[in-house]
Amino acid sequence: MTQPQPAAPATDLTFVPKASAIAREAGARLREFLAQGVETEYKGDVDLVTVADRTVEKLIRTRLSEIFPDHGIYGEEGTRDRLDQEFRWYVDPLDGTTNFAHGVPHFCVSMGLEQRDPAQRASSLAPDQDGTLVAAVIYDPNLDEIYCAERGRGATLNGRPIHASRVPDLAESLVATGFPSRKRHDSPNIHFYQEFTLRSHGVRRAGSAALDLAYVACGRFEAFWEFHLNPWDTADGFLLIEEAGGRISDFAGGPFRLDSREVLASNGLIHDELVGLFQDMFAGRGLSPIPTPQEFAARRAHRDQSKPAR
Repeated sequence: MTQPQPAAPATDLTFVPKASAIAREAGARLREFLAQGVETEYKGDVDLVTVADRTVEKLIRTRLSEIFPDHGIYGEEGTRDRLDQEFRWYVDPLDGTTNFAHGVPHFCVSMGLEQRDPAQRASSLAPDQDGTLVAAVIYDPNLDEIYCAERGRGATLNGRPIHASRVPDLAESLVATGFPSRKRHDSPNIHFYQEFTLRSHGVRRAGSAALDLAYVACGRFEAFWEFHLNPWDTADGFLLIEEAGGRISDFAGGPFRLDSREVLASNGLIHDELVGLFQDMFAGRGLSPIPTPQEFAARRAHRDQSKPAR
C-alpha cells in the first residue's frame, strides 16, 4: 500500500487546473444533453454511443490541443492525435454511457495524463510500454464533484485531500464491480460477484468504472474489480488511488498496466485478502466458509480488543 501524499495547493499544480476547467466545460455540455434527451446508436453489437459522447470528445480534443498543443490524445470515440509525443491524454468524454442513455444521473468525464519515455513513444500500447501516469481528472457533473491528482502531489475531491479508507477486512467492506456490455456471455464475473457479495457488506454495480475507482480513492468503496477495461477507463483512477494511499494491481497482485484485462483496486489494507480470494476462485480451490453473523461479530470483537489502547 502506498502512503497517501499531502495534497498540493491547486496553484502549485502543472496540469490539473487547466484540465479541470476542460472537464467542467465538458460536464456542463453533458448536463445539457441529458436535459434535452439524445438518441442512442450502437457501435458494435451491444455497445451504446450517443451524440453526446462524440460532441464532448470533440470539445475536449479541441481544448487540449489549444492548451497543450504538444500533447497526444487517445480518446474512446476514436481520437488518435500526436501519439508519438512525450505526453498523452487518455480521454473518456462520457464514462457511463448506458446510464446516460437511460437518463440515470451517474456518469462522468474522465481524463488521465501519461508521460512516456522517448524510447516508448510507439503508437501501440504493448504491455511493456507504459509510461508514468502524472495527472488525473474525473468530473461528475451531476454531483459537481471533481477528483484530481498529480504525481507526488496527493489527491483531492473539490480541492480537499482524500484518502483511501482504513477498513481492514473484506467482511466489513463495500466493494464495486462492473460487467462488460460486449462479450458479457463470456465474462466469468457473475461468479466473482456472488462470492464477493456473500463475503462483504455488499457489492455495488453503478455503471461507471472511473467513478468506482474515484470512490475507492476517497474511501466510499474499499475495493473495485473488473475485467476487460481500456486505458481511458483506468488511467485517471490508477493515479488517484495511488496518490490517496490505496493499491491497484491485476488479480494476481502483479503490476497493473494500462492495457491490462484485469484491474483490482483497493484501500491497500484488504488487497492481499482479495488477491487470495481470486487465486482460490481461479484455481477452483475450496473457499473458506462464509462466517455466520455470530462468527462475524465475534471476530470483530476480538479484533477490537486486540487494538492497542489510545
